[in-house]
Amino acid sequence: MFARAKTKAGSLVLKAVVILAALVLTPLPSHAETLKVAGIFETPIEEPWVKQIHQALVRAQKELGIEYTWSESVKSADFARVMREYAEKGYGLIMGDSFGAERIARRVARDYPKTAFVFGSGIGPAEPNFGVFDNWIHEPAYLSGVIAGKMTKTNVVGAVGGMAIPEINRLMNAYCAGAKAVNDKVRCKFSFIGSFFDPPKAKEAAIAQIEAGVDVIYAERFGVIEAAKGKGVLAISNMSDQAALGPDTVITGPIWNMYPTIKHVIALVNAGVFTAQDFGGFSFMAKGGSYLAPYHKFDDKLPAEVKELVAKRQGEIMDGTFRVDVSESAPKSD
Repeated sequence: MFARAKTKAGSLVLKAVVILAALVLTPLPSHAETLKVAGIFETPIEEPWVKQIHQALVRAQKELGIEYTWSESVKSADFARVMREYAEKGYGLIMGDSFGAERIARRVARDYPKTAFVFGSGIGPAEPNFGVFDNWIHEPAYLSGVIAGKMTKTNVVGAVGGMAIPEINRLMNAYCAGAKAVNDKVRCKFSFIGSFFDPPKAKEAAIAQIEAGVDVIYAERFGVIEAAKGKGVLAISNMSDQAALGPDTVITGPIWNMYPTIKHVIALVNAGVFTAQDFGGFSFMAKGGSYLAPYHKFDDKLPAEVKELVAKRQGEIMDGTFRVDVSESAPKSD
């Protein structure tokens, strides 16, 4: 009798393991009809980070035939409610930025295992349906630093960022590393405004740096280019092509192209093979997920040797013979 009980218990354990494995490994259902995609953003659409995700989803609506809608400026207190509303309405893919509502987004996703969730995150994915991505644009940030190191006359370059978090730190560190790689006299200045979107505060921080000697400044946040334009110094933009904000001020800057990420995710969901994974690699230059903005007016202003140096280093990044170091520690001013 004891042997039979033991065998039965073992059978139950085996069955539980099989069921658990099935829950983890079984892909989400495919979408034969038009895929409904929702974007949920903590900041306004105009904020650079969110803008790139939004624009990529708008493009996917035109080119991939999805149905796309979004909610912007969603506060953490409302994040779970908005997520649930979209899930209950049958949206097969829900994307967005969730750094401020990270735990909330993950809890909600667990309640809707048949819905694909893909959010910006500095943490890993969670089975079975919570995928993550991030703006791995440190490579063009490094190239921007190379330009800054060559163009500075004071040998002091600066960067104004949102918060001292890994996603921002690595961009500012790469920018400084690029500048120092080509100019051993360069000193780097860093400021953080403690917000993802506060243009007046970013402008104020930029002015303080410029008055301290910075003559090429990395506008990791909105508001910095306005300060650079007013003070007549050079600027590096971020996330998108922002030359229009200061045609005589903005040299170039890293662009984050979210379309390769979104195209891949949509293909997985439509095929019914989506699983929780980290899609961050699709933001690298070699994948087309990031690149340098056009020089525009500076195409004639940048010395030929500077453009050649950048082109050479960019080619090495693309073919894998040069790797930009990733440093996510909080940068400190020299």
